[in-house]
Amino acid sequence: MPAAVAQAEPNSRRPWAALRSLPPYNALQLADLAVEVLIAEAMLTPKPALVDQRGSGAHRDLDLDRLLRSARSLHSSFLEMAVVSAGREPNQALREDLARIGRTGEREMLAATGGSNAHRGAIWVLGLLVAARASLGNAAPPRDIAALAGRIAGFTDRYAPPQDSNGVRVCERYGVPGARGEAAAGFPHVVDIGLPALHAARAGGADETCARLDALMAIMASLDDTCLLHRGGLPALHAAQSGARAVLAAGGTASAAGWGALLRLDARLLALYASPGGCADLLAACLFLDRARPSEAPRLFSSATR
Repeated sequence: MPAAVAQAEPNSRRPWAALRSLPPYNALQLADLAVEVLIAEAMLTPKPALVDQRGSGAHRDLDLDRLLRSARSLHSSFLEMAVVSAGREPNQALREDLARIGRTGEREMLAATGGSNAHRGAIWVLGLLVAARASLGNAAPPRDIAALAGRIAGFTDRYAPPQDSNGVRVCERYGVPGARGEAAAGFPHVVDIGLPALHAARAGGADETCARLDALMAIMASLDDTCLLHRGGLPALHAAQSGARAVLAAGGTASAAGWGALLRLDARLLALYASPGGCADLLAACLFLDRARPSEAPRLFSSATR
């Protein structure tokens, strides 16, 4: 291990006083929004093999109650991320501040869920987007926020513990970019795929549930989801991608044929015991960027179920 990695990590203090220096669309609102989109993603039903209002999907250690407790437990971490990022340029120090806060958030998440990993990936994804949004201020469009989040993700964290997670092993085995690669590239599956699908479905008359499900399907159709690869290997990934493409080709979830294809995809992934958790994290990112503009009226919890 390099000597720099062995350094003691700086102590963490939550700088609440700094909240007063933030712009009107402030850190508290960003933290509220981050938690709200995690709740909205959890409540969205039906999602193929994912935890939703029907049950635990392909998970044995998660249910909706745990997922909601996890989301709410992360509020203070998202708040601190917004505070420390306000007006700052991306650099290694900011990256390390965010990583330190994220590790605290993981501990709080695990305490809230009784040890279940509900949102480790979402802490990474939404933490970067919260930080980028706080850094850029009120007027930044989604693509600029995602691009700045990618710049932050590109810096190293000298205090990171050795990486031997499921995601790291899957990336090495299958040669896929994973969550870190997606972030470093500026979240292309969010800004180029998920958000356009969300907006197109709304423009086509879909209700909010179907618009979000279509965005999830668009992401799933092309993302090399490391959660799927970890649980079911290439067969699970190919089943998810082809099934999602079938939903969209049938007219999306607002159509009867697309809805039927969605339910068949759910059954297929449940049979494979494979859950597309990475796709779910990126859907939450889509909802965050979609709502992170002060001029937009809230619609997070409209049409939560079909």
